[in-house]
Amino acid sequence: MELRVLRYFLAVCEAKNISKAAEALHISQPSLSRQLKNLEAELGVTLFYRGHQEITLTQEGYYLQEHAEEIISLTNKT
Repeated sequence: MELRVLRYFLAVCEAKNISKAAEALHISQPSLSRQLKNLEAELGVTLFYRGHQEITLTQEGYYLQEHAEEIISLTNKT
């Protein structure tokens, strides 16, 4: 798991929309979707409930969000 992917994940959590997060990150939507699918496969869990307009986090997604925020904060401090 790369820090870049955790940052992508957190951007999606904040935007609650993959297209909007991709735009904010200045990457393509298909690329971001692929990164998220790869992250879910790597972890072996589903992180999002995907709706038509908005996505919401699963319980595992909330858990990862909490810890990803800690990890990113610690790397920024370091």
